[in-house]
Amino acid sequence: MVNEKITGAEALMRSLEHEGVEVLFGYPGGAIMPTYDALYDTLHHILVRHEQAAVHAAQGYARVSGKVGCAIVTSGPGAMNTITGVADAMIDSTPMVVICGQVGAAMLGTDAFQEVDVVGVTQPITKWNYQIRRAEDIPWAVARAFFIAKSGRPGPVVLDFAKNAQTAMIEYAPQKVDFIRSYNPYPQPEEGSIEEAARMINESVKPFMLVGQGVELAGANKELLDLCEKAQIPFASTILGLSATPSDHPLNMGMLGMHGNLAPNVMTNQCDLLIAVGMRFDDRVTGNLKTYARQAKVIHFEIDPSELGKNVKPTLSVLGNCKQTLPEVTKLVEKAAHKAWIESFKPYEEKEYNKVIDAALNPTEGPLLMGEVVRKVSEAANNEAILVTDVGQNQMFGCRYFKFTKPRSVVTSGGCGTMGFGIPAAMGACYGAPERTVCMFCGDGGFQMTIQELGTIMENHIPVKMILLNNNFLGNVRQWQYMFFNKRYSFTPMVNPDYEKIAAGYNIPCKTVIDRKDLDAAIRVMLETEGPYILQCAVKEEDNVLPMTPPGANVDEMLLEVK
Repeated sequence: MVNEKITGAEALMRSLEHEGVEVLFGYPGGAIMPTYDALYDTLHHILVRHEQAAVHAAQGYARVSGKVGCAIVTSGPGAMNTITGVADAMIDSTPMVVICGQVGAAMLGTDAFQEVDVVGVTQPITKWNYQIRRAEDIPWAVARAFFIAKSGRPGPVVLDFAKNAQTAMIEYAPQKVDFIRSYNPYPQPEEGSIEEAARMINESVKPFMLVGQGVELAGANKELLDLCEKAQIPFASTILGLSATPSDHPLNMGMLGMHGNLAPNVMTNQCDLLIAVGMRFDDRVTGNLKTYARQAKVIHFEIDPSELGKNVKPTLSVLGNCKQTLPEVTKLVEKAAHKAWIESFKPYEEKEYNKVIDAALNPTEGPLLMGEVVRKVSEAANNEAILVTDVGQNQMFGCRYFKFTKPRSVVTSGGCGTMGFGIPAAMGACYGAPERTVCMFCGDGGFQMTIQELGTIMENHIPVKMILLNNNFLGNVRQWQYMFFNKRYSFTPMVNPDYEKIAAGYNIPCKTVIDRKDLDAAIRVMLETEGPYILQCAVKEEDNVLPMTPPGANVDEMLLEVK
Protein backbone atom coordinates (compact mmCIF):
# COMPACT_ATOMS: atom_id res chain seq x y z
CA MET A 1 0.00 0.00 0.00
CA VAL A 2 1.38 3.43 -0.98
CA ASN A 3 1.09 6.11 1.67
CA GLU A 4 -0.54 9.43 0.80
CA LYS A 5 1.85 12.09 -0.50
CA ILE A 6 1.86 15.32 1.46
CA THR A 7 4.19 18.29 1.89
CA GLY A 8 6.94 18.36 4.49
CA ALA A 9 5.03 21.06 6.35
CA GLU A 10 1.96 18.81 6.53
CA ALA A 11 4.19 15.94 7.62
CA LEU A 12 5.44 18.09 10.48
CA MET A 13 1.88 18.76 11.62
CA ARG A 14 1.02 15.05 11.52
CA SER A 15 4.22 14.17 13.37
CA LEU A 16 3.40 16.69 16.11
CA GLU A 17 -0.12 15.29 16.37
CA HIS A 18 1.39 11.80 16.61
CA GLU A 19 3.48 13.02 19.57
CA GLY A 20 0.35 14.29 21.31
CA VAL A 21 1.07 18.01 20.99
CA GLU A 22 -1.90 19.98 22.30
CA VAL A 23 -0.80 23.56 21.74
CA LEU A 24 1.95 25.45 19.92
CA PHE A 25 3.26 28.87 20.89
CA GLY A 26 4.78 30.79 18.03
CA TYR A 27 5.25 33.65 15.61
CA PRO A 28 5.23 33.34 11.79
CA GLY A 29 7.73 34.65 9.25
CA GLY A 30 9.03 34.08 5.76
CA ALA A 31 11.13 30.94 6.26
CA ILE A 32 8.43 29.12 8.24
CA MET A 33 5.45 30.29 6.16
CA PRO A 34 4.75 26.94 4.43
CA THR A 35 4.49 25.33 7.85
CA TYR A 36 2.15 28.05 9.07
CA ASP A 37 -0.05 27.39 6.04
CA ALA A 38 -0.23 23.73 7.09
CA LEU A 39 -0.93 24.84 10.65
CA TYR A 40 -3.92 26.96 9.56
CA ASP A 41 -6.54 24.27 10.17
CA THR A 42 -4.72 21.69 12.29
CA LEU A 43 -3.13 22.20 15.71
CA HIS A 44 -4.08 24.79 18.33
CA HIS A 45 -1.66 27.70 17.96
CA ILE A 46 -1.19 30.70 20.23
CA LEU A 47 0.23 33.78 18.52
CA VAL A 48 2.62 35.47 20.94
CA ARG A 49 3.87 39.02 20.46
CA HIS A 50 7.60 38.19 20.64
CA GLU A 51 9.46 34.93 20.01
CA GLN A 52 11.02 34.99 23.49
CA ALA A 53 7.51 34.64 24.87
CA ALA A 54 6.88 31.54 22.76
CA VAL A 55 9.67 29.58 24.43
CA HIS A 56 8.87 30.83 27.94
CA ALA A 57 5.21 29.89 27.39
CA ALA A 58 6.31 26.44 26.23
CA GLN A 59 8.38 26.18 29.42
CA GLY A 60 5.44 27.12 31.62
CA TYR A 61 3.24 24.59 29.82
CA ALA A 62 5.83 21.84 30.26
CA ARG A 63 6.55 22.55 33.90
CA VAL A 64 2.96 22.25 35.11
CA SER A 65 1.77 19.53 32.71
CA GLY A 66 4.78 17.22 32.66
CA LYS A 67 4.51 17.13 28.87
CA VAL A 68 6.85 18.48 26.19
CA GLY A 69 6.33 22.17 25.45
CA CYS A 70 6.48 23.23 21.81
CA ALA A 71 7.34 26.55 20.14
CA ILE A 72 7.60 27.47 16.46
CA VAL A 73 9.30 30.53 14.95
CA THR A 74 10.91 31.74 11.76
CA SER A 75 14.60 31.93 10.84
CA GLY A 76 17.25 34.52 11.68
CA PRO A 77 16.00 37.02 14.27
CA GLY A 78 13.00 34.85 15.05
CA ALA A 79 15.23 31.93 15.97
CA MET A 80 17.70 34.15 17.82
CA ASN A 81 14.92 35.57 19.98
CA THR A 82 14.36 32.08 21.40
CA ILE A 83 17.95 31.63 22.63
CA THR A 84 17.38 32.91 26.17
CA GLY A 85 14.43 30.55 26.66
CA VAL A 86 16.33 27.59 25.24
CA ALA A 87 19.25 28.23 27.61
CA ASP A 88 16.79 28.67 30.48
CA ALA A 89 15.12 25.34 29.66
CA MET A 90 18.49 23.60 29.46
CA ILE A 91 19.72 24.63 32.90
CA ASP A 92 16.29 24.05 34.50
CA SER A 93 15.76 20.64 32.80
CA THR A 94 12.55 21.59 31.00
CA PRO A 95 11.36 19.35 28.12
CA MET A 96 10.78 21.51 25.07
CA VAL A 97 10.99 21.27 21.28
CA VAL A 98 11.63 24.49 19.36
CA ILE A 99 11.05 24.44 15.59
CA CYS A 100 12.82 27.19 13.67
CA GLY A 101 12.35 28.02 10.00
CA GLN A 102 15.52 28.16 7.90
CA VAL A 103 16.44 29.20 4.39
CA GLY A 104 16.42 26.51 1.73
CA ALA A 105 19.24 23.96 1.78
CA ALA A 106 20.69 25.32 -1.46
CA MET A 107 21.05 28.76 0.17
CA LEU A 108 22.78 27.60 3.35
CA GLY A 109 26.14 29.25 3.92
CA THR A 110 25.49 32.11 1.50
CA ASP A 111 24.47 34.68 4.11
CA ALA A 112 20.98 34.61 2.66
CA PHE A 113 18.29 36.92 4.00
CA GLN A 114 17.52 35.96 7.61
CA GLU A 115 20.00 33.08 7.62
CA VAL A 116 21.70 32.31 10.94
CA ASP A 117 23.61 29.16 11.91
CA VAL A 118 20.97 28.03 14.39
CA VAL A 119 22.52 24.60 14.88
CA GLY A 120 25.91 26.13 15.70
CA VAL A 121 24.45 28.73 18.04
CA THR A 122 22.22 26.34 20.00
CA GLN A 123 24.53 23.32 20.17
CA PRO A 124 25.89 24.17 23.68
CA ILE A 125 22.43 24.90 25.15
CA THR A 126 20.37 21.94 23.90
CA LYS A 127 20.16 18.23 24.60
CA TRP A 128 20.10 17.75 20.83
CA ASN A 129 19.67 19.87 17.74
CA TYR A 130 19.25 18.93 14.11
CA GLN A 131 18.85 20.63 10.76
CA ILE A 132 16.12 19.09 8.63
CA ARG A 133 17.22 19.49 5.01
CA ARG A 134 15.08 16.75 3.44
CA ALA A 135 11.35 16.23 3.81
CA GLU A 136 11.79 12.47 4.21
CA ASP A 137 13.69 13.06 7.46
CA ILE A 138 10.81 14.87 9.18
CA PRO A 139 8.98 11.96 10.89
CA TRP A 140 12.24 10.53 12.21
CA ALA A 141 13.60 13.90 13.37
CA VAL A 142 10.39 14.85 15.23
CA ALA A 143 10.08 11.45 16.92
CA ARG A 144 13.73 11.58 17.98
CA ALA A 145 13.38 15.18 19.20
CA PHE A 146 10.45 14.40 21.49
CA PHE A 147 12.06 11.23 22.83
CA ILE A 148 15.25 13.08 23.73
CA ALA A 149 13.45 16.11 25.17
CA LYS A 150 11.31 14.10 27.60
CA SER A 151 13.49 11.12 28.51
CA GLY A 152 16.05 10.90 31.29
CA ARG A 153 16.97 14.36 32.51
CA PRO A 154 14.63 16.46 30.35
CA GLY A 155 15.75 19.40 28.27
CA PRO A 156 15.26 21.44 25.11
CA VAL A 157 15.70 20.26 21.51
CA VAL A 158 15.92 22.57 18.49
CA LEU A 159 14.90 21.54 14.98
CA ASP A 160 16.17 23.83 12.21
CA PHE A 161 13.67 23.34 9.38
CA ALA A 162 14.92 24.26 5.90
CA LYS A 163 12.28 25.83 3.66
CA ASN A 164 12.74 23.33 0.83
CA ALA A 165 12.02 20.47 3.27
CA GLN A 166 8.74 22.19 4.15
CA THR A 167 7.52 22.32 0.56
CA ALA A 168 8.83 19.00 -0.83
CA MET A 169 6.40 16.08 -1.14
CA ILE A 170 6.81 12.81 0.77
CA GLU A 171 4.92 9.64 1.50
CA TYR A 172 4.22 10.16 5.19
CA ALA A 173 4.32 7.37 7.75
CA PRO A 174 4.50 8.12 11.49
CA GLN A 175 7.58 7.00 13.35
CA LYS A 176 8.31 6.15 16.94
CA VAL A 177 11.69 6.47 18.60
CA ASP A 178 12.26 4.83 21.98
CA PHE A 179 15.91 3.84 21.65
CA ILE A 180 19.00 5.66 20.47
CA ARG A 181 22.36 3.93 20.37
CA SER A 182 24.86 5.48 22.83
CA TYR A 183 22.08 7.46 24.56
CA ASN A 184 21.23 6.01 27.97
CA PRO A 185 18.59 8.23 29.56
CA TYR A 186 17.87 5.86 32.45
CA PRO A 187 21.19 4.56 33.78
CA GLN A 188 21.15 1.75 36.31
CA PRO A 189 22.63 2.21 39.79
CA GLU A 190 25.97 0.64 40.46
CA GLU A 191 25.85 -2.73 42.18
CA GLY A 192 25.60 -2.38 45.92
CA SER A 193 24.76 1.34 45.93
CA ILE A 194 21.15 0.79 47.06
CA GLU A 195 22.25 -1.41 49.95
CA GLU A 196 25.02 1.02 50.90
CA ALA A 197 22.61 3.97 50.87
CA ALA A 198 20.26 2.13 53.22
CA ARG A 199 23.14 1.21 55.51
CA MET A 200 24.33 4.82 55.70
CA ILE A 201 20.81 6.04 56.47
CA ASN A 202 20.34 3.38 59.15
CA GLU A 203 23.62 4.37 60.83
CA SER A 204 22.92 8.09 60.68
CA VAL A 205 21.93 10.02 63.81
CA LYS A 206 21.35 13.37 62.09
CA PRO A 207 20.22 12.73 58.49
CA PHE A 208 19.03 15.62 56.33
CA MET A 209 17.54 15.47 52.82
CA LEU A 210 17.75 18.07 50.04
CA VAL A 211 14.83 17.87 47.61
CA GLY A 212 15.35 19.10 44.06
CA GLN A 213 13.19 19.44 40.98
CA GLY A 214 14.31 15.98 39.89
CA VAL A 215 11.73 14.57 42.31
CA GLU A 216 8.95 16.40 40.42
CA LEU A 217 10.36 15.49 37.02
CA ALA A 218 10.45 11.81 37.96
CA GLY A 219 7.02 11.87 39.59
CA ALA A 220 8.68 10.53 42.71
CA ASN A 221 6.82 12.71 45.20
CA LYS A 222 5.25 9.80 47.10
CA GLU A 223 8.41 7.71 46.94
CA LEU A 224 10.43 10.48 48.54
CA LEU A 225 7.93 11.01 51.35
CA ASP A 226 7.73 7.26 51.98
CA LEU A 227 11.47 7.19 52.66
CA CYS A 228 11.50 10.35 54.77
CA GLU A 229 8.55 9.24 56.86
CA LYS A 230 9.85 5.72 57.47
CA ALA A 231 13.32 6.90 58.51
CA GLN A 232 12.09 10.24 59.93
CA ILE A 233 14.45 12.32 57.80
CA PRO A 234 13.83 16.09 57.85
CA PHE A 235 14.09 17.72 54.44
CA ALA A 236 14.23 21.07 52.68
CA SER A 237 13.83 22.03 49.02
CA THR A 238 15.46 24.04 46.30
CA ILE A 239 13.18 26.69 44.78
CA LEU A 240 12.38 24.43 41.82
CA GLY A 241 11.61 21.55 44.18
CA LEU A 242 9.34 23.45 46.56
CA SER A 243 6.05 21.88 45.45
CA ALA A 244 7.42 18.33 45.37
CA THR A 245 6.21 18.04 48.98
CA PRO A 246 3.37 19.73 50.88
CA SER A 247 4.49 22.92 52.60
CA ASP A 248 2.84 21.86 55.86
CA HIS A 249 4.43 18.40 56.07
CA PRO A 250 5.89 18.02 59.60
CA LEU A 251 9.30 16.99 58.21
CA ASN A 252 9.44 19.92 55.77
CA MET A 253 11.97 22.43 57.07
CA GLY A 254 11.51 24.93 54.25
CA MET A 255 13.62 26.36 51.47
CA LEU A 256 17.33 26.02 50.83
CA GLY A 257 19.69 28.62 49.50
CA MET A 258 20.80 32.22 49.59
CA HIS A 259 17.35 33.52 50.57
CA GLY A 260 16.08 30.26 52.02
CA ASN A 261 15.14 29.48 55.59
CA LEU A 262 17.67 29.76 58.40
CA ALA A 263 17.20 26.30 59.94
CA PRO A 264 17.90 24.13 56.87
CA ASN A 265 20.90 26.21 55.87
CA VAL A 266 22.43 26.02 59.35
CA MET A 267 21.66 22.33 59.74
CA THR A 268 23.32 21.53 56.42
CA ASN A 269 26.55 22.19 58.27
CA GLN A 270 25.49 20.20 61.35
CA CYS A 271 23.99 17.00 59.92
CA ASP A 272 26.04 13.80 59.78
CA LEU A 273 24.42 12.58 56.54
CA LEU A 274 23.33 14.81 53.67
CA ILE A 275 21.01 13.12 51.14
CA ALA A 276 20.57 15.04 47.89
CA VAL A 277 17.79 13.90 45.54
CA GLY A 278 17.45 15.31 42.03
CA MET A 279 19.38 18.51 42.62
CA ARG A 280 22.70 19.80 41.31
CA PHE A 281 24.29 21.66 44.25
CA ASP A 282 23.88 25.06 42.63
CA ASP A 283 26.09 27.82 44.04
CA ARG A 284 23.01 29.66 45.38
CA VAL A 285 22.29 26.57 47.49
CA THR A 286 25.80 25.75 48.68
CA GLY A 287 27.42 29.11 49.36
CA ASN A 288 31.13 28.61 49.99
CA LEU A 289 31.93 25.10 48.75
CA LYS A 290 35.06 24.90 50.89
CA THR A 291 32.96 24.78 54.05
CA TYR A 292 29.77 23.22 52.68
CA ALA A 293 28.67 20.14 54.70
CA ARG A 294 32.28 19.14 55.36
CA GLN A 295 31.25 17.27 58.52
CA ALA A 296 28.74 15.07 56.71
CA LYS A 297 28.76 12.01 54.53
CA VAL A 298 26.89 12.74 51.29
CA ILE A 299 24.55 10.51 49.26
CA HIS A 300 23.58 11.88 45.86
CA PHE A 301 20.56 10.39 44.04
CA GLU A 302 20.87 11.60 40.45
CA ILE A 303 19.85 10.56 36.93
CA ASP A 304 22.51 12.61 35.14
CA PRO A 305 26.03 11.19 35.65
CA SER A 306 27.60 14.55 34.74
CA GLU A 307 26.19 16.09 37.93
CA LEU A 308 27.82 13.56 40.24
CA GLY A 309 30.85 15.14 41.87
CA LYS A 310 30.61 18.27 39.72
CA ASN A 311 30.33 20.63 42.69
CA VAL A 312 30.11 18.46 45.81
CA LYS A 313 31.93 15.11 45.87
CA PRO A 314 29.50 12.51 47.24
CA THR A 315 30.48 9.73 49.59
CA LEU A 316 28.03 7.56 47.64
CA SER A 317 26.36 8.08 44.28
CA VAL A 318 23.05 6.40 43.53
CA LEU A 319 22.66 6.72 39.79
CA GLY A 320 19.27 6.28 38.16
CA ASN A 321 15.65 7.41 38.12
CA CYS A 322 14.77 8.30 41.72
CA LYS A 323 11.24 6.96 41.21
CA GLN A 324 12.88 3.53 40.99
CA THR A 325 15.86 3.94 43.33
CA LEU A 326 14.11 5.58 46.29
CA PRO A 327 11.63 2.70 46.89
CA GLU A 328 14.46 0.18 46.74
CA VAL A 329 16.25 2.09 49.50
CA THR A 330 13.03 2.48 51.50
CA LYS A 331 12.58 -1.30 51.58
CA LEU A 332 15.93 -1.67 53.34
CA VAL A 333 15.89 1.24 55.79
CA GLU A 334 14.80 0.73 59.36
CA LYS A 335 12.06 2.73 61.03
CA ALA A 336 13.62 5.51 63.06
CA ALA A 337 12.64 8.52 65.16
CA HIS A 338 15.47 11.11 65.23
CA LYS A 339 13.27 13.14 67.54
CA ALA A 340 16.07 15.17 69.16
CA TRP A 341 17.58 15.96 65.76
CA ILE A 342 14.25 17.14 64.34
CA GLU A 343 13.58 19.21 67.46
CA SER A 344 16.98 20.91 67.05
CA PHE A 345 15.65 22.77 63.98
CA LYS A 346 13.03 24.61 66.04
CA PRO A 347 15.23 27.24 67.76
CA TYR A 348 16.42 28.42 64.35
CA GLU A 349 12.86 28.44 63.01
CA GLU A 350 11.77 30.56 65.97
CA LYS A 351 14.71 32.90 65.56
CA GLU A 352 13.91 33.48 61.87
CA TYR A 353 10.21 33.94 62.63
CA ASN A 354 10.86 36.52 65.34
CA LYS A 355 13.56 38.40 63.41
CA VAL A 356 12.19 38.23 59.85
CA ILE A 357 8.95 36.38 59.09
CA ASP A 358 6.60 37.99 61.59
CA ALA A 359 7.54 41.48 60.39
CA ALA A 360 7.25 40.40 56.72
CA LEU A 361 3.81 38.85 57.07
CA ASN A 362 2.13 40.83 59.85
CA PRO A 363 3.00 44.52 59.51
CA THR A 364 0.64 46.92 61.25
CA GLU A 365 1.76 50.19 59.67
CA GLY A 366 3.71 51.57 56.77
CA PRO A 367 3.46 50.60 53.09
CA LEU A 368 2.51 47.17 51.83
CA LEU A 369 5.23 44.52 51.96
CA MET A 370 5.84 41.93 49.25
CA GLY A 371 5.78 39.05 51.71
CA GLU A 372 2.34 39.87 53.08
CA VAL A 373 0.89 40.22 49.57
CA VAL A 374 2.30 36.83 48.53
CA ARG A 375 1.00 35.02 51.60
CA LYS A 376 -2.46 36.60 51.38
CA VAL A 377 -2.83 35.60 47.72
CA SER A 378 -1.69 32.06 48.51
CA GLU A 379 -4.15 31.68 51.38
CA ALA A 380 -7.02 33.24 49.42
CA ALA A 381 -6.43 30.55 46.76
CA ASN A 382 -6.50 27.86 49.49
CA ASN A 383 -2.78 27.24 48.93
CA GLU A 384 -3.77 25.27 45.81
CA ALA A 385 -2.72 27.71 43.08
CA ILE A 386 0.25 27.50 40.75
CA LEU A 387 2.95 30.02 41.61
CA VAL A 388 4.66 31.66 38.64
CA THR A 389 7.28 34.31 39.28
CA ASP A 390 9.45 36.63 37.32
CA VAL A 391 13.01 37.13 38.62
CA GLY A 392 14.20 39.33 41.46
CA GLN A 393 12.77 40.17 44.85
CA ASN A 394 9.30 39.12 43.65
CA GLN A 395 10.74 35.66 42.97
CA MET A 396 12.39 35.26 46.37
CA PHE A 397 9.43 36.60 48.32
CA GLY A 398 7.13 34.45 46.19
CA CYS A 399 9.08 31.27 46.82
CA ARG A 400 9.51 32.02 50.52
CA TYR A 401 5.90 32.82 51.37
CA PHE A 402 3.66 31.03 48.85
CA LYS A 403 2.43 27.68 50.16
CA PHE A 404 1.87 24.44 48.27
CA THR A 405 -0.44 21.47 48.60
CA LYS A 406 -0.18 20.07 45.05
CA PRO A 407 2.78 18.96 42.92
CA ARG A 408 4.01 20.85 39.85
CA SER A 409 3.02 24.18 41.35
CA VAL A 410 6.23 26.22 40.98
CA VAL A 411 7.20 27.86 37.69
CA THR A 412 10.21 30.12 38.01
CA SER A 413 13.50 30.71 36.23
CA GLY A 414 16.00 29.00 38.52
CA GLY A 415 19.44 28.58 37.01
CA CYS A 416 19.25 31.28 34.34
CA GLY A 417 17.39 33.93 36.33
CA THR A 418 15.60 35.37 33.31
CA MET A 419 13.75 38.64 33.83
CA GLY A 420 10.69 38.79 31.60
CA PHE A 421 10.01 35.10 32.23
CA GLY A 422 6.90 35.61 34.36
CA ILE A 423 4.12 36.79 32.03
CA PRO A 424 4.72 34.35 29.15
CA ALA A 425 5.48 31.40 31.46
CA ALA A 426 2.18 32.06 33.23
CA MET A 427 0.38 32.02 29.88
CA GLY A 428 1.83 28.60 29.17
CA ALA A 429 0.95 27.36 32.65
CA CYS A 430 -2.69 28.28 32.03
CA TYR A 431 -2.71 25.98 29.00
CA GLY A 432 -0.77 23.24 30.78
CA ALA A 433 -3.16 23.14 33.75
CA PRO A 434 -6.41 24.81 32.63
CA GLU A 435 -8.31 23.54 35.66
CA ARG A 436 -6.04 25.37 38.11
CA THR A 437 -5.58 28.98 39.22
CA VAL A 438 -2.31 30.54 38.02
CA CYS A 439 -0.93 33.42 40.10
CA MET A 440 2.02 35.29 38.58
CA PHE A 441 4.11 37.62 40.74
CA CYS A 442 6.25 40.17 38.95
CA GLY A 443 8.25 43.31 39.69
CA ASP A 444 7.86 46.50 37.71
CA GLY A 445 11.17 45.83 35.93
CA GLY A 446 10.38 42.31 34.72
CA PHE A 447 6.79 43.24 33.90
CA GLN A 448 7.97 45.73 31.29
CA MET A 449 10.37 43.24 29.68
CA THR A 450 7.53 41.17 28.22
CA ILE A 451 4.62 43.58 28.70
CA GLN A 452 3.66 43.14 25.03
CA GLU A 453 2.30 39.69 25.93
CA LEU A 454 -0.71 41.41 27.45
CA GLY A 455 -1.83 41.40 23.82
CA THR A 456 -1.62 37.59 23.71
CA ILE A 457 -3.50 37.40 26.99
CA MET A 458 -6.18 39.77 25.70
CA GLU A 459 -6.67 37.96 22.39
CA ASN A 460 -6.98 34.53 23.98
CA HIS A 461 -8.61 35.61 27.25
CA ILE A 462 -5.94 33.68 29.17
CA PRO A 463 -7.06 33.63 32.83
CA VAL A 464 -3.73 34.46 34.46
CA LYS A 465 -3.86 36.46 37.68
CA MET A 466 -0.96 38.95 37.55
CA ILE A 467 0.20 40.48 40.80
CA LEU A 468 2.49 43.42 40.04
CA LEU A 469 4.67 44.22 43.07
CA ASN A 470 5.59 47.79 42.19
CA ASN A 471 8.39 49.38 44.23
CA ASN A 472 9.67 51.74 41.51
CA PHE A 473 13.05 49.99 41.62
CA LEU A 474 14.95 47.13 40.11
CA GLY A 475 14.58 45.71 43.58
CA ASN A 476 17.08 42.88 43.75
CA VAL A 477 19.91 44.90 42.28
CA ARG A 478 18.98 47.80 44.56
CA GLN A 479 19.25 45.47 47.58
CA TRP A 480 22.77 44.46 46.59
CA GLN A 481 23.67 48.10 46.00
CA TYR A 482 22.31 48.89 49.47
CA MET A 483 24.30 46.09 51.11
CA PHE A 484 27.52 45.96 49.11
CA PHE A 485 27.89 49.21 47.13
CA ASN A 486 27.41 51.89 49.81
CA LYS A 487 23.78 52.53 48.84
CA ARG A 488 24.81 53.90 45.46
CA TYR A 489 21.64 53.22 43.48
CA SER A 490 23.22 53.25 40.04
CA PHE A 491 20.39 53.10 37.48
CA THR A 492 18.02 51.01 39.58
CA PRO A 493 15.26 53.58 40.31
CA MET A 494 12.41 53.17 37.79
CA VAL A 495 10.09 55.81 36.37
CA ASN A 496 7.04 53.72 35.62
CA PRO A 497 4.09 54.16 33.26
CA ASP A 498 0.46 54.21 34.34
CA TYR A 499 -0.21 50.48 34.44
CA GLU A 500 -3.95 50.95 34.86
CA LYS A 501 -4.12 52.83 31.56
CA ILE A 502 -1.99 50.17 29.87
CA ALA A 503 -4.28 47.45 31.22
CA ALA A 504 -7.30 49.37 29.97
CA GLY A 505 -5.74 49.51 26.50
CA TYR A 506 -5.56 45.73 26.54
CA ASN A 507 -9.06 45.42 28.02
CA ILE A 508 -7.70 43.64 31.10
CA PRO A 509 -9.25 44.51 34.48
CA CYS A 510 -6.76 46.20 36.81
CA LYS A 511 -6.87 47.39 40.40
CA THR A 512 -4.19 49.31 42.30
CA VAL A 513 -3.88 48.78 46.05
CA ILE A 514 -2.01 51.23 48.23
CA ASP A 515 -3.67 50.87 51.63
CA ARG A 516 -3.39 47.61 53.58
CA LYS A 517 -7.07 47.73 54.51
CA ASP A 518 -8.02 47.31 50.84
CA LEU A 519 -5.78 44.33 50.09
CA ASP A 520 -7.99 41.38 51.10
CA ALA A 521 -10.99 42.61 49.14
CA ALA A 522 -8.87 43.33 46.08
CA ILE A 523 -7.38 39.84 46.12
CA ARG A 524 -10.84 38.32 46.43
CA VAL A 525 -12.10 40.30 43.43
CA MET A 526 -9.05 39.26 41.39
CA LEU A 527 -9.56 35.56 42.10
CA GLU A 528 -13.31 35.74 41.46
CA THR A 529 -12.97 37.59 38.16
CA GLU A 530 -13.25 35.36 35.12
CA GLY A 531 -10.29 35.68 32.78
CA PRO A 532 -7.10 37.73 33.25
CA TYR A 533 -6.59 40.31 35.97
CA ILE A 534 -3.81 42.68 37.04
CA LEU A 535 -3.50 43.54 40.72
CA GLN A 536 -0.94 46.29 41.19
CA CYS A 537 0.36 46.59 44.74
CA ALA A 538 2.32 49.67 45.70
CA VAL A 539 4.90 48.04 47.97
CA LYS A 540 7.66 49.43 50.16
CA GLU A 541 10.43 50.81 47.95
CA GLU A 542 13.39 49.69 50.04
CA ASP A 543 12.18 46.35 51.31
CA ASN A 544 14.89 43.67 51.53
CA VAL A 545 14.68 39.89 51.12
CA LEU A 546 15.97 38.26 54.30
CA PRO A 547 17.56 36.07 55.50
CA MET A 548 20.46 36.24 53.07
CA THR A 549 23.73 34.38 52.70
CA PRO A 550 26.14 36.99 51.33
CA PRO A 551 28.01 35.97 48.17
CA GLY A 552 31.05 33.85 49.03
CA ALA A 553 29.93 33.29 52.62
CA ASN A 554 29.34 29.93 54.29
CA VAL A 555 25.85 28.52 53.87
CA ASP A 556 25.14 28.89 57.60
CA GLU A 557 26.32 32.52 57.79
CA MET A 558 22.93 34.02 57.04
CA LEU A 559 22.13 37.65 57.71
CA LEU A 560 18.81 38.19 59.47
CA GLU A 561 19.01 41.97 59.25
CA VAL A 562 20.86 44.64 57.29
CA LYS A 563 22.04 47.96 58.60
